[in-house]
Amino acid sequence: MITLNLLNDDLGIRHVFFTRQGGVSSGFFASLNCGFGSGDTADRVARNRAIAVEQLGLTIDRLVTCYQVHSNAVITVDRPWSNDAAPRADGLVTGASGIALGILTADCAPILFADKAARVIGAAHGGWRGALGGIVEATLDRMEALGAERARIRAGIGPCIEQCSYEVGPEFLHPFLSDDPASAAHFAPALRPGYLMFDLPGYIERRLARAGVANIERAARDTAADDTDFFSYRRACLRGERVYGRALSAIALGD
Repeated sequence: MITLNLLNDDLGIRHVFFTRQGGVSSGFFASLNCGFGSGDTADRVARNRAIAVEQLGLTIDRLVTCYQVHSNAVITVDRPWSNDAAPRADGLVTGASGIALGILTADCAPILFADKAARVIGAAHGGWRGALGGIVEATLDRMEALGAERARIRAGIGPCIEQCSYEVGPEFLHPFLSDDPASAAHFAPALRPGYLMFDLPGYIERRLARAGVANIERAARDTAADDTDFFSYRRACLRGERVYGRALSAIALGD
């Protein structure tokens, strides 16, 4: 389990970026695979989720996740839903106690948010499409609608693919430069001629800062490079593996 000092407090806000360790799954999914869409058995995934959310002092029925689609859609959560009823979205916010907002990743960046004074929390799935499309800003907007203030919001960027592992083609750069020419700072030449290395967590941190969030912390763990602690879509592809697990990151308000 990984936590960030920025999000640790004594006001009842709990969070964890879970690694792949400590679950019941086996093979490609060993061991704390929390993704129902991964190809693992539903029973094992449910047991893994229960193991994880217990670390937040909650039961499995208090965990909510969404059907992630690399969008900028954000849902305000008033009460938990079943996995079958999960909405298509990539961000969740709540001011309700006892609900764990969960994000599933396997190289994309999980982003957890907290305004401790307003007791409003959020969670977002930060893949490159969602980040470019505005998932950070949309999550902040929804938190503000619940009474949060950007100047107070703290944001933690969890383990994700780091720049040294994230090679992209030359066509990848254009939409970022069209959105903001300063995004060029998050690309570096790759060893392969014409290819680039993309800094996803750095780009997300820039979006957060540009949106008015001053307090940001990064886990700085490379999911693609660390087979022991993390699942990775890119690593699976490079190995020719058709399936891979998903890690859970979650944040909750206590009573």
